[in-house]
Amino acid sequence: MPTLEFLRSEIERMRVQVSRKRKEVLQLQRAGIPTGSAETLLQRMLDKVDALCADRDRMKAQLPKPKGRVLGGRKW
Repeated sequence: MPTLEFLRSEIERMRVQVSRKRKEVLQLQRAGIPTGSAETLLQRMLDKVDALCADRDRMKAQLPKPKGRVLGGRKW
């Protein structure tokens, strides 16, 4: 099972790739080249990022909750 840190880095990596792919699609559109397959790939990438975010959120919810005390605070 992937760790929370791995999921975070994978989400960031995928977001960079999505950004690059969006720029490529825009360039293709400006050049008048059909972009159907590129847009399909972009949507699959976005779906993958959404799935990774859901996994990350699920893992965060399973972490133990902090006690709410300030570090070095008084114990009443």
